[in-house]
Amino acid sequence: MEVILKEDIPNLGKMGEVVRVRDGYARNYLLPRRLVLIANKKNLNSFEHQKRVVASQKERVLKQAQTLAEKLSQVSLMIPVKTGEEGKLFGSVTNIDIEKALKAKGFEVERRRIDLGEPIKLLGDYEVPVRLTSDVTAAVKVSVVSDADPKGSS
Repeated sequence: MEVILKEDIPNLGKMGEVVRVRDGYARNYLLPRRLVLIANKKNLNSFEHQKRVVASQKERVLKQAQTLAEKLSQVSLMIPVKTGEEGKLFGSVTNIDIEKALKAKGFEVERRRIDLGEPIKLLGDYEVPVRLTSDVTAAVKVSVVSDADPKGSS
């Protein structure tokens, strides 16, 4: 029996391929789990159309992500924090803080997309990767500076 794969199946093929499988395997495993379509003219035509639509959507999302990545790579954020002795922070700078700073600059980025391995706990300049899609990543410059209290310095 010839079938069209609706998703990647290990040891069988990639999505969109037409493969020949045994009748029992198709009827008892692949078809009930909706992993394949039977390869007839109607299904081949509709699946090709769906692939074209999905490919155009992916291309549009990729272009948007690339333009956003270019804009984000030029952004420099300054995050003032309260510090103690030797530049150690009270608390830390997390991806939530970076998300708020980006939002203040006019960029809508989900905090889950900000790949901050661990929270920043020292003053300094950092390059924080922002994963926009699986293929597109932008580096945002983040400067963590001391929020020096002017009243306490007199």
